[in-house]
Amino acid sequence: MNVLVTGSSGLIGSELVRYFDGRARRIVGLDNNMRAAFFGPEGDTRWNLRRLHETTRHFEHREVDIRDRGGVEEVFKAEGPFELIIHCAAQPSHDLAASRPLEDFEVNALGTMHLLEATRQYSPEAVFVFMSTNKVYGDAPNELELVELARRWDYARPDDYDGISEEMRIDRSTHSIFGCSKVAADILTQEYGRYFGLKTHCLRGGCLTGPQHSGVELHGFLSYLVKVQLTGRPYRVYGYQGKQVRDNIHSYDVARLIEAIWRNPRCGEVYNVGGGRANSCSILEAFDRVEALTGRRMAWEYVDQARTGDHICYISRLARVKRHYPEWDVTRSLDDILKEIVDGWARRVGD
Repeated sequence: MNVLVTGSSGLIGSELVRYFDGRARRIVGLDNNMRAAFFGPEGDTRWNLRRLHETTRHFEHREVDIRDRGGVEEVFKAEGPFELIIHCAAQPSHDLAASRPLEDFEVNALGTMHLLEATRQYSPEAVFVFMSTNKVYGDAPNELELVELARRWDYARPDDYDGISEEMRIDRSTHSIFGCSKVAADILTQEYGRYFGLKTHCLRGGCLTGPQHSGVELHGFLSYLVKVQLTGRPYRVYGYQGKQVRDNIHSYDVARLIEAIWRNPRCGEVYNVGGGRANSCSILEAFDRVEALTGRRMAWEYVDQARTGDHICYISRLARVKRHYPEWDVTRSLDDILKEIVDGWARRVGD
């Protein structure tokens, strides 16, 4: 197959390039390293691009900004048609979006529109997978009844034990500006499936992670936490006593799911995708696990003001995606993930 991956130098994009390199005849990656413009030198992904050039056989990089409609169309006309399109490129930080709202919307919403329309015009038979986010739910998950435990918040009702389903509403809540632009992209992706019949899928990710993440304070929970711990810098905790919970999924398991979707696609579908309860942890629990792996104490400081629209406890309910794709499941445990991230950052910090 001929595959297009946007954001191909990022965490999920690079994992997908590597994963499909042995399964596709050609992979075209779009990435203009805008993460460095958003987050500075620590967000730079050129190191990952160099690694892809060195380790893959069928990957071709294109320096294209998805906000450039003409540039996107030219890729589709010159490189297509594509059988699989995986849209990972994004402005990923809800904190940064507040200071750069126009750029955030142009990248997340308008860029997605450019890709969907190019797909409709030039690759209408393609399977289209959009990496959405759990931030489309805004802070509505915080309305669930919670209980405060010693090291984490958790759901109080047994019915909520497995986490948030796709039935959670996406309106009448505070999203952050980032969440709003991703809602627009999410709904557009669904509509191109429902209205035009394209094979579109929205994956509403929890914490997507892995050793290839260029984690920064504004984006990349576990990666950034490990990096600052290994370099002796303090980690800043925003609100909720550090007991806020996230579920974490390795980028490899995301790639496996996308392959399953490609083999059995649907139209206008939505899935919550994360590590589920087994791979969930609070910030404090993450400190404990990383300290056990590195033998170093975690330096951290507390800011009483929580991030606007932040989730107190978010665990992805995976029942729907497992029902549609029973051959898929999470294979990398939280301990596996953390060990890979620690090892990865230890090598990079050593370099």
